[in-house]
Amino acid sequence: MTEPTPPPAASGGGTQPEEADRLRAMLRTPGYLKALVFCALIGIPVSLAAFWFLVALHELEHLMWADLPHALNWDTPPWWWPLPLLLVAGIAVGLVVTHLPGAGGHIPASGLHAGGATTRALPGVILAAVASLPLGATLGPEAPLIALGGGLALLFRDFARMPATPQSTALLGAAGSAAAIAVIFGNPLIAAVLLMEVAGVGGTQLFAVMLPALLSSGVGSLVFTGFGNWTGLPTGSLSLKLGAPLPRLDAGDVLWSVLMAVAIGAAVHLVMAGGRRVASYVPRRPVVHTALCALAAGACAAVYALVTGRSPVDVASSGQATLTGLAADPHAWGVGALIAVLLCKGAAYALCLGSLRGGPVFPSLFLGAAAGVLLAPLPGLGVVPGLAAGMAAAAAAALRLPVSSVVLVVLLLGSAAMIPVVILAAVVAFVTTELLPRGRASAPVGKPAGSPGADSAGPA
Repeated sequence: MTEPTPPPAASGGGTQPEEADRLRAMLRTPGYLKALVFCALIGIPVSLAAFWFLVALHELEHLMWADLPHALNWDTPPWWWPLPLLLVAGIAVGLVVTHLPGAGGHIPASGLHAGGATTRALPGVILAAVASLPLGATLGPEAPLIALGGGLALLFRDFARMPATPQSTALLGAAGSAAAIAVIFGNPLIAAVLLMEVAGVGGTQLFAVMLPALLSSGVGSLVFTGFGNWTGLPTGSLSLKLGAPLPRLDAGDVLWSVLMAVAIGAAVHLVMAGGRRVASYVPRRPVVHTALCALAAGACAAVYALVTGRSPVDVASSGQATLTGLAADPHAWGVGALIAVLLCKGAAYALCLGSLRGGPVFPSLFLGAAAGVLLAPLPGLGVVPGLAAGMAAAAAAALRLPVSSVVLVVLLLGSAAMIPVVILAAVVAFVTTELLPRGRASAPVGKPAGSPGADSAGPA
């Protein structure tokens, strides 16, 4: 290893780390400073685009699952309602994957990705998300938002006629993705942390990606918050109001959180492995097989509604709104309903992960919360610690991003009281999933959006 170069005598005689010298040199580069300014500017249009994208998804979902059933004199959607909607979703996504560049975005069974989206892939990403999420896919909007933000950032770069270098592509892709993802999580911090952990970089490269991501997500969050308050339009951003008081943690909470994390980590690992198996099945006949998988996910929601008498929306959705209701009133769910939703939503989640388009975050959070509430009656375990540990374990197992999972769950809870069990559960679940066999990788499907190079959004 090369020894750090001694600093001038005026610095006080100490030694300066080599990474700090590289960071200082990077910050003094005119090109990087210009990129930072541009990242701050693109946070404004990207956040507005993400805002209207989420508004459109929210309004379409409300139309399909509330307005139409009410117009037909049903208080809640009937048990069979998910079947035709998800069949249409499967056919539409299959056509997008087959005929448009970029295959509608990355396959959610492979996890979150910060790179790979291009400007040519944007139409397919938007159409696949609109076909999947409002029609009942058990997925969240975060992956399409990452692709949307990164692709728009590159589009604005092309409009401004900036040089299309690999470095500018990485910085602008990360900044655009962070500005977009901050909209759904309602917090620029989790957006920046998530993008940095997904990128998997360190040292000077970490700072190179972190600064534009933080800057763009912060500016975008300000614009989004003000614009959302002005319009009053809902986007469905995630926030939890707990119906039970925050307890003081004890040894029972800690012990059960560790044991829960092992079990939840293994269970979520099986679900993700099932999603990858579905993803390897779909490319053989993309339209037909995507439609069949989506229809099977609708059947899971229909079975759940028939068995429990509850709405099929509990299964045929991202789980975002249902998670809010579960956290606010966990005692409204009986043991049978919790077991049924875990089984049916877990199966639908695996099917949608490998066939439709969306993100893995929100369903994993709901499944973890439901498991935590189900196990809360164990001696020494409370409802809130169980819910917190369950969400952290499931998110870390699904995303394989333990730091982002901890930050996300703590911010959702709005309190630092549960941090010990959240950290323990996330780390234990992450280690558990890493020790288990990874299984097969997701097979590519559809038309590529083009060579990565200069038009690939996100960190390399």
